[in-house]
Parts: sequence; structure tokens; C-alpha cells
Amino acid sequence: MTGNRKPFARITAGIADELRALVGSAYVTVDQDALQLYGQDETEDLVFPPEVVVKPGTVQDISGVFAIATREHIAVTPRGGGTGLSGGALPVRGGILLSMERFNRILEIDEKNLQAVVEPGVITQKLQEAVEERGLYYPPDPASRGSCHIGGNLAECAGGPHAVKYGVTKDYVLGIEAVLPNGEVFTTGARVLKNVSGYNLTQLLVGSEGTLAVITRVMLRLVPMPRHRKVVLVAFGSLEDAASAVATIFQRGITPSALEFLERAAVKAAEERQGKKFPNGDAAAQLLIEVDGFHEESLSEEIQVIADAVEQHHAVDVLLAEDRAKVEEVWALRRGIGEAVKSISAYREEDTVVPRAKLPELVAGTKRICGGYGLTTICYGHAGDGNVHVNILKDTMDQQTWERVIDPAIRELFAFVASLGGTISAEHGIGFSQKEYLPIALSPVELRLMRDIKDVFDPSGILNPGKVFPG
Repeated sequence: MTGNRKPFARITAGIADELRALVGSAYVTVDQDALQLYGQDETEDLVFPPEVVVKPGTVQDISGVFAIATREHIAVTPRGGGTGLSGGALPVRGGILLSMERFNRILEIDEKNLQAVVEPGVITQKLQEAVEERGLYYPPDPASRGSCHIGGNLAECAGGPHAVKYGVTKDYVLGIEAVLPNGEVFTTGARVLKNVSGYNLTQLLVGSEGTLAVITRVMLRLVPMPRHRKVVLVAFGSLEDAASAVATIFQRGITPSALEFLERAAVKAAEERQGKKFPNGDAAAQLLIEVDGFHEESLSEEIQVIADAVEQHHAVDVLLAEDRAKVEEVWALRRGIGEAVKSISAYREEDTVVPRAKLPELVAGTKRICGGYGLTTICYGHAGDGNVHVNILKDTMDQQTWERVIDPAIRELFAFVASLGGTISAEHGIGFSQKEYLPIALSPVELRLMRDIKDVFDPSGILNPGKVFPG
């Protein structure tokens, strides 16, 4: 059914009035500036303005919006903080943009059971700060944590630097309340740590990119906040040495809380944008390695093991940051790299991931493949779990050449990633911008099953259409 849909209806003045009567006039807008704003996210330069923005405040509001959308066959696109990197929340078929920004309450922090109940519009960093005041920790921390929403994190199964030790968003979701496109409200999972009562609908929704249901409440698992944290910056004379050192660290029995790969061009971009100097900024590549825990002595021992491991791969310098201010300074530089790189020129950011030991091959292959098309690349990211963000820059290339080479270059890169046992997205999702490449990563059987699942949840095809599936 997903490939044979009737055209979507347009928003009329009467439908807009009906939406205002449902959720309140203050929460429905057709203002052109607002439509333009809600028609974009952080995905390159894509813009798809909706016809109307609706900001529901209750679950009943959402059910009512779906009743109207189903009756008229209008596309509905849910949106969180607008920080997505694959166009997953862009209203590519127009219609209703369903902004979840009013669902912004932390409903409960359960210190005894290490759990929280939140609405999807809660900003990730605000949740982290709220639980930290109770000595607790919510580890998933995408670079946009200061503005991204928990609901968006669930939709894309967001990760971040600390996923290497603590896991990604899916590892912290115990249950979900959501609304189906037919308006039905349902709950998945339970506030327990073990649960095999039927199919795991919770994990089906996590990472489904807003194509199956609209999340309205989330039950999350928390962990105790580590008391101590140390960071080392390790400089290398070559990209290959830095990438090769990653697997060795784990083979020595150390699981860092973060292990980031930064090539020189990424560091230089951050230095220029932030007006600060990164230690050993001229090194070919660096690893930012963090360890955390409850006993400072054990962290010192881990740092020594790491130092011995990187020495095996010709590290040229190892710098230790121990006090909180220095650790935060280093992380501020790292978190600024993404925006800094994107400010250089037009770009495409690819979210490649391979088995950790294949990291040296991924980095070398990326340079070889993209260089063969005359393309500049800057690589950085979460080396500890094999996830490297490959930013392909237009730089000084003329527009005609860029348009001619970018697609075949990405296809060759993704085919190479798949040959290494990897896949085309680790944490950014497929969304709109990557959907035509999905057959490189998935078999026809997998794609068929996923389309069938979509049809079960959304038989009319009104929820977030034009995403994930090619064609």
C-alpha cells in the first residue's frame, strides 16, 4: 500500500478554522514566516513549508487533529526541536506540521527505582540537569542536547559521545504512550527492567522516525551519576594511527565513557569559529578519551592503560584534563565542531558506522573514494562505537560539478561502508535525505517487512509521508 496513495488534500480556510476550534487559535498558525521556520531543520539547506502549524496541548488534541486529517486525507508531520540531520521532521507533503513543543513537562523523577516519566517536548539537557540534581544520570547526549527534544531523540534513537559506554536512547526507554494515525491512544512497555510480554512495541517505535505513531509520554531508565571524570587528548601524526589505536584501547580491557575521533581540519574549523585554541591543534588527528566512575584511583589506572595503548600506535602527545572546568572546555570545543564544519561551505553530512576494528579502513576509504571525485571531506565522531560523521564539502567546487558527483560519491561510499559490515546511519536516521540510499543497506525482504509494518500502523499513509522508504 505504501507505494500507491491518493493525493493529499490541501488545507482550506474551513479546515484551519476547525483546527483552531480544536486546540485554540493561539496554537494554530498560517503565518508565512512561521511556516518557513517550521519547514526546515538542521539538514543542509532543505526547506518544505507546511500549510499550517498546529501545537497541541493534550493527547485529545492530537486525536482530534488525526480525526480531521484522516477524514480529509491530509498529511501530518510531527516535529520536536527541529535539530534533525536527515530531514525526518520536514513536511515534504505539506499539510499539518504537528509541533510537540507544548508537551514539555518532566512528570516524575523516581529516585528509588531510577526512572523518569517525561513528555516528548522536554529538552534533553533540561532532563539531564534535573536528574543530576538528584544524583542521577540520563546518558544519551546528542550534540544538540541544549535544544533537541526527548521525543525527537526517541524518533531517531539518538546517541552521542557517551553511547560507547552507556548505550543509545533505546537502552533507556521502558515504555511509551502514543497516538496512532487513526486517533487511538495506546501504551507500550512497563516500568520494569525485564519484560517479554508480547512483541516489543516500545523498541519498534524507538527509531521509527515519527512514521508509525506520535509519542506523547515516555518512561525512562536512569543510572547513578558518576562522581569522577577524566579526559585525555591524544595527538597522532596520521589518521591511520589514531583510528588504529581505538580497537587497542578496548582490547586492553578499558571501556571509556567517550572516545571521539577528530581530524585536523575538524579541530581547525572549531578553533576558528570559537576563537580558541585546541591543544595540539596541528596534529593530523586526535582522540578525545573520557573515563568516568565512582573511584578516582581506578580512573587513574585506566588512564595509564590508555596511555600505554596509544603509545603502541605512535601517539605524539597525551594531555590529561582532570578538573571540571578543563573537562568542560575540551567538550565545548568538541561539541562545536559540527556547526563549525558546516559553516565552511555547502555540504552533505553522512552518518557512517562500521565495526570498531574496521575504523582505519573506513577513514582511509572515505578519503580515497571522495578524493577520487575531487571532494573535500572532514571526518570526526564517535570512534569508540565505530560511528564517524563524514562531512563532504562543496568547498570551491563549481555548482555543476557538485551536483554531478555528489550522488555517485555517496553511493560508492555507502557501498564501501556496507562491504565493511557497517551501515549508512548510526544515529541521524534515514528520514528524507537518505531514503534513496536505504536499499544499499537493507535487503528487499527487510524493506518489504518495514513497509508492511508501516501499513499496519498507518493504513491511510497520512503520518510523516515521504520518509524512510525509497521512491
